[in-house]
Amino acid sequence: MARAMFDYTKTVLKKVSFDVNLFTKEVLKALNRLLPHEIEELKIWIQSLTIKQPELQSCLIYLKT
Repeated sequence: MARAMFDYTKTVLKKVSFDVNLFTKEVLKALNRLLPHEIEELKIWIQSLTIKQPELQSCLIYLKT
């Protein structure tokens, strides 16, 4: 079940990646829903995404632990 939430979160983030504000809101929601190890995995995924879309880097500050 938890993996399904992680996959769902990635799908939503891909769909809203055109808007930095929406993307950030969805990242904040994900922080409340995901398990700690999934948050680390999400951080890695977002870092790879920001290579193609550097404007999304601002949301990485919420993923610092």
